[in-house]
Amino acid sequence: MIKTIVRIDGMMCGMCENHINEAVRNNFKIKKVKASKRKKQAVILSEELLDQNQLKEVIENTGYHFISLETVE
Repeated sequence: MIKTIVRIDGMMCGMCENHINEAVRNNFKIKKVKASKRKKQAVILSEELLDQNQLKEVIENTGYHFISLETVE
C-alpha cells in the first residue's frame, strides 16, 4: 500500500474537505482518501503510485492550491 500526502492550501470547512475527497475518488483508483482543513493536507492510500502532475491538476481544478506531495511506500 502506498501512502501519498498532499499539502493543500485553501480548505476552510468540511465541504472543502469533501470537495478534495470526491475529486480524488473520481479521478484515481484509490483505497482511501482523507482531507483535513486543519492539517492542510490530504492523505491518500493506493496500490499504485499516483501521477503527481495529474493529482496537482485535479486539486487545482477544484479551486484549491496544491503545495507539495510526499509518497511513502
